[in-house]
Amino acid sequence: MIYELRIYRCLPGRLPNLLKRFNDHTLKIWERHGIRQAGFWTTVIGESNNDLTYLVAWESMAEREKKWSAFQADPEWIAARNDSEKDGPILSNVASQFLQPTAFSSVR
Repeated sequence: MIYELRIYRCLPGRLPNLLKRFNDHTLKIWERHGIRQAGFWTTVIGESNNDLTYLVAWESMAEREKKWSAFQADPEWIAARNDSEKDGPILSNVASQFLQPTAFSSVR
């Protein structure tokens, strides 16, 4: 199992739009594609309170490439993304890292 850590930095005032998009659209589309989320967080204290941080669980990089590519090309996702950005872009930056649990991790 590997985990993808993704951090979305929103433009000022746009985090609510991103949260709404995930809640109303993205997670349903992920479910259809078999993408498994492992948690979502907003920043209370830290560098930026415009961040959404989340983890996605993958069996392998091959699974990630197959499912993420299908998700990115999904017409429902493209429509939801475009609709959520009709008043302008939401994100200023996206960071992604792939993590492997250690032998002593409570997360496997």
